[in-house]
Amino acid sequence: MTTTVQARLDEETLAALERLRRGGLSTSEVIRRGIQLVERERPAQPRLVGVGMFDSGIADLATNKKHLEGFGQKSIGRAK
Repeated sequence: MTTTVQARLDEETLAALERLRRGGLSTSEVIRRGIQLVERERPAQPRLVGVGMFDSGIADLATNKKHLEGFGQKSIGRAK
């Protein structure tokens, strides 16, 4: 499968691409290698900060609607 990619390059990136092309690489090869490098540097799954770090002790907190009563409503000045 082939896919055509169109990108806007700033002057610095375009100059780097031209240097790489003068060194014998095609534009397609530069893009393929660049994507592979970025993929190696990033984790496969984005890390979610705070996941699993807090335990409320309520097993059905995310699924039981009674726990959501009043959620999102302003409580300033309201007596509980």
